[in-house]
Parts: sequence; structure tokens; C-alpha cells
Amino acid sequence: MGLKDQLAEDLKLAMRAKDENRLNAIRTLKAAIANFELAQPKDKPITEADLLGVVEKQVKQRRESIELYEKGNRLDLVAKEKAELAFLEAYLPKQLSREEIKAEVEALIAALGTKEFPKVMKEAAARMKGRADGKTVNEIVRELTA
Repeated sequence: MGLKDQLAEDLKLAMRAKDENRLNAIRTLKAAIANFELAQPKDKPITEADLLGVVEKQVKQRRESIELYEKGNRLDLVAKEKAELAFLEAYLPKQLSREEIKAEVEALIAALGTKEFPKVMKEAAARMKGRADGKTVNEIVRELTA
């Protein structure tokens, strides 16, 4: 089942369960996907990877909002964003742990035979796209190439 079909099914379930947080998260994600589709050229087909990219952007947006709301001491909004984040993360593939990312980056450095940050980061970002948070990958690559 594709992501759009899964979202439609989950939307129905959330409506029946009257789960407002899940409903808001799914509606926002569906709107973001619709905007993405409208922005794409008509001749370019939209893949599941493209849709996962939209989900990743929504997850990143929620994490940034949580950070800002915590700084502003808006705990009510933090709770709402965390609930939506949990629902959105379910649509992403299993995320790598910090240790798994570190092991992959170490193997990558050995394979490339270089500790140059730009080269290692470019390859690491490409290999772990969708499976790891870019910010975490960046931190680990910086640590290991320093």
C-alpha cells in the first residue's frame, strides 16, 4: 500500500476514533503532499521517495517547533507538537540509532580512504537519506573527521 493510500485509510480511522491530534497531523501531511504535487512539473512522476521527503520535512518542522515552544515555555503547544510528531514518524522507515550511524560513517571513511568532511558528509547523507536525521549525521561526521 502506498503512502497516500495509507494516509487516506488512517484519516478514516482517526475520524472514527475522534483523535484530534492524529487527525490534524494527517490533514497537515496530506496538504503538504498536495502542495508538493502542485509544485512539480506535470511530466515528472512523483515517487514514494518524493513523498517520504515531504514526510521528513514535516517531521523536521515539528522538531523545530518543539524546540522553539520549549524556549518560549509553551508546554501546551509542545505536547501537541510531540503528539503529532509521534504520528508522523510512523510513516518514516525505521530510523538508525546514533551508534548505527557512527558505525556506518566509520565504514564509509575506511572505504573512501579520506577524512575530508565535505566528501564524507556528501556520501553519508546520500547513503542514509530517509533512515537518519541529517543533523545527527552531520554531528557524527564532524566528530569522526576532526
